[in-house]
Amino acid sequence: MKKIFFLLTASAAIISCSKVKDGEFLITGTAKGIENGKTIILQGQDPTTMAVLALDTVKVENGKFEIKGKVTEPAFHTLIVQDLQGPVPFILETGEIKIEVDKDSIHKSKISGTYSNDEYVKFNEDLTKVQKRLIDFQKKNTQTMQAAQQKQDTAVINGLMKEYMAIQTDVQAESKKKYTAYAETHPKSFISALIIQSLVNDPSADLKKTETLYNSLDESLKNTKPGKATKEKIGQMKMPAVGASAPPVGSAK
Repeated sequence: MKKIFFLLTASAAIISCSKVKDGEFLITGTAKGIENGKTIILQGQDPTTMAVLALDTVKVENGKFEIKGKVTEPAFHTLIVQDLQGPVPFILETGEIKIEVDKDSIHKSKISGTYSNDEYVKFNEDLTKVQKRLIDFQKKNTQTMQAAQQKQDTAVINGLMKEYMAIQTDVQAESKKKYTAYAETHPKSFISALIIQSLVNDPSADLKKTETLYNSLDESLKNTKPGKATKEKIGQMKMPAVGASAPPVGSAK
C-alpha cells in the first residue's frame, strides 16, 4: 500500500512540475557568449499569405532567454538572433522546447525537449550521413574544378560533372528511401506529415503507397495544415480527369 501511495505521489509531483499546459509551449534557451540585451525574434508564417511574421521578441539576460505562448498545431518556426547570420529552425509544438544557440556556428545550435524536435534532430543526422558522399566529393574536387575552369579544360570539367551527377542521383534515390522508411515507422512524428505531403506532390511517387502512409498517420497529424493539404491533394488526384468518360455500365469486373 505504501508503494502504491509513493508511486501516485511521485506521478503527481512530475505532472505538477510541468511548466506548460496542453496547447502551450515554453522555449527555454541558452545563448552563451551573447551579450545582455541582444534580441531574439520568434518567427512564423502568416497562414494566409505565407509571409514571415515576427511573433515575439525577447532579450538575452545572463546568457539565457525564455519565450512562452500558445500553439494550436505543430509547425516549423525559426529564431533570429541579433547580429548572428542565419536562423535557428525548430518545430513549435506543445511542450517545453530547449534551444542552445551556438553563436560561432548558428547551424550547430541544439534543439531538444519535445518528441517532434528530437525526431527532427535524429532525422537530420541520418540524412547528413546519406549526403556525406556528395559533400566529400565537393570538398575533394573544388580546387581541381576551379583550376580546370581557369584553364578551360573541358575534359576535366565534364568528367567531374559526370561523376558528381552520378553521385547526386544515388544520394537522391537513397534519401527518398529514407523519407519513405521514416514515414512508415513514425506515424506520430510531424516530420512524417511533411514527408507525405512532399510525396503526394511528387509525380514519380506511388499514389497508393502515399495514401497508405497518410492513412497510417496519427489523427492529430491528419488535422495539421500539411495533413489536410495531403488529404485534399489525394482526393483531387483520385478524381477522373476532365472530359474522361465513365466506363459503360456492366463493364466493370
